Amino acid sequence: MADDSYTLQAKVVEALPNAMFRVFLEEQNKEVIVRTAGKLRKPRLRILLGDRVDVAFSPYDADLANGRIINRLE
Repeated sequence: MADDSYTLQAKVVEALPNAMFRVFLEEQNKEVIVRTAGKLRKPRLRILLGDRVDVAFSPYDADLANGRIINRLE
């Protein structure tokens, strides 16, 4: 899922167990549950409520149900 995924910006609304988060997608005007990508989990970067993040989705996921946080925006 490297080049064929697409990204959207989102805002973290709620922290859930197992490195999962509920985020609000501004462009889609919808809340989804996403997980943290391994690249962010390894250096243990903190993601807090209100952080803006980049979320990657598979092109096969039409309803945007499963995404990965790939970057935390400053």
